[in-house]
Amino acid sequence: MTDATPNASFERLTDTPAKPTTLVEGLPGHGLVAAIAVDLVTRQLDLDHHGTVTSPAFPRVASFADGRVRDPVRVYAGDDPAVMTLQSDVALDDSGAGALAEGVLDGLADRLDRVVLLVGAPAESQQQVGDVAGIATSDGVARDLSDAGIALAEGSGLVGGATGSLLAACHQRGVPAAALVVRANPYIPDPRAARAVIEDALEPLVDFDIDTAGLEADAHQIEDRLEQMAEQYRRAQMSGAEEHAASPPRSSTLSNMYQ
Repeated sequence: MTDATPNASFERLTDTPAKPTTLVEGLPGHGLVAAIAVDLVTRQLDLDHHGTVTSPAFPRVASFADGRVRDPVRVYAGDDPAVMTLQSDVALDDSGAGALAEGVLDGLADRLDRVVLLVGAPAESQQQVGDVAGIATSDGVARDLSDAGIALAEGSGLVGGATGSLLAACHQRGVPAAALVVRANPYIPDPRAARAVIEDALEPLVDFDIDTAGLEADAHQIEDRLEQMAEQYRRAQMSGAEEHAASPPRSSTLSNMYQ
């Protein structure tokens, strides 16, 4: 039986980092936690655009920033600390996810010390937002998680999407990997959960220092905007009720119709 996974290729744009490197994955997912957190890490560590991953399985779109077109799936890298980040401007279907995993590991596995993946999971209560648990591909990674104060996830489960494909590929190829599962708001982008996974998991595990104050401000901004929308909705409802009360009586045939 042949492997039906579409090919992906990694194009290196800068020199390979001198030291074995930790790759931190930040693909779009639940609550955009991974994307928010890893974008902040990339910017604050001033990582360079190291390479791009391309595949015919990826959506045929043009991504751009600051008026310039760029590849949607990118890898950034730096030497101090020895960190790479993986970012994507597009969500990937199953074939794209499989291609991404193979392309990333084909291009980078020989320089990777380990891979850290971020997984957003729906919080069941507000108190649960920001809780983090770890999943390890090996005993050594499990010890690293324990040393960083990160409890292993209890029970059994699945990690899906592009993150799950990359985690499975790491396991199959013997690349040490840890998935950090963070509970996030199930309905909106969650900068507060992104802040929690950086402070409580990434910083002690990868040993860098990130200023996350801006994420708390982003969370307040989102909450304020949602409150404004709710207030606008309440006013619209009240206005509609007042207009209904002031309108002339309707025919009795319509008296039992409700909206």
